[in-house]
Amino acid sequence: MASVELRNLTKRYDKLAAVDDVSLRIEHGSLVCLLGPSGCGKTTTLRLIAGFVEPTAGEIVVGDRVVSSPARTVPPEARKMSMIFQSYALWPHMTIAENVAYGLTLRRLPREEIAKKVSGILATTRLADLAARYPGELSGGQQQRVALARALIVEPETLLLDEPLSNLDANLREEMRFEVRRLHDEYRYTTVYVTHDQSEAMTTADLIAVMNAGKIEQFGPPEEIYARPRSEFVARFIGSSNIVRGKALDSAHIMVAGVAVSCTGAALLAGCDAAISIRQHEICIERAEPAGDRHNVLPAIVARNVFLGHSRDYMVEIADGAQLRIVTSPEENIAPGAKVWLRLPAERCRVLEC
Repeated sequence: MASVELRNLTKRYDKLAAVDDVSLRIEHGSLVCLLGPSGCGKTTTLRLIAGFVEPTAGEIVVGDRVVSSPARTVPPEARKMSMIFQSYALWPHMTIAENVAYGLTLRRLPREEIAKKVSGILATTRLADLAARYPGELSGGQQQRVALARALIVEPETLLLDEPLSNLDANLREEMRFEVRRLHDEYRYTTVYVTHDQSEAMTTADLIAVMNAGKIEQFGPPEEIYARPRSEFVARFIGSSNIVRGKALDSAHIMVAGVAVSCTGAALLAGCDAAISIRQHEICIERAEPAGDRHNVLPAIVARNVFLGHSRDYMVEIADGAQLRIVTSPEENIAPGAKVWLRLPAERCRVLEC
């Protein structure tokens, strides 16, 4: 296994920077997700790592080898990497065992060694009973496991996955997230995993790099990315936070719709425009006007109430015209037009970088 390091990596297409001065180190044996919306640069970054695309500037270092730079690019077949694409790319005329063995066959390993390795990986990926079948006889989840087995059997230094679960239905996707994580824990290959699905990234990754417009907005463990988003983009993309804007009163308070709101995180500069994030389920909606201290309590009008079975989804409007989305238990039924009071816990109001 080997670490993967991106040093000021840039890829331009004419004036467009698909990847813009990205620096990132992935330690050997860790699984890092590149997470972001379509067009953010995550797949281009993966293709740069794989060697399918040459960088405009910067370097990619695997272990102690520079494998990509504007001066020289090591071809994909010489990088000791395996890549799994959105399509499974299985040979339809080969059995599952033959598909899995294909990489070893190309390397001309002895037949007995190939058989032993194939038997072992099929057992690990729970495909042993399907070895004699053909891809067309398998479900989508089973075909995905075959693609994983074929990639793992050649013992790559680095495993690259490009939206590997996008073709599966919702239930299979959820199941395969845990399967990908289980296999990573068993083999510990250095893994770079591209996805636009937040739940997929949170389930599988040791670390998440949230990408936007060719740059990494935030890099860290899933818990940190979720609990302490640094920018408005990360707050909205991870967990669908509300963004509340106001004027900073001092280092830890902002004025929102005439109410002083305590917040946590980076220090604010008094008099400056500021923004905080708070998640939909963290706001408490109350019918009765609170007595006493109104700190962190905003009056609002219910604009929408949607019953979703396991929850209710509210849209409410505060005094300055801003709308906030709130998720409550299904039992909390408040009609549109009703006046309510929103309690924003200070420890959940996170200051965002401006």
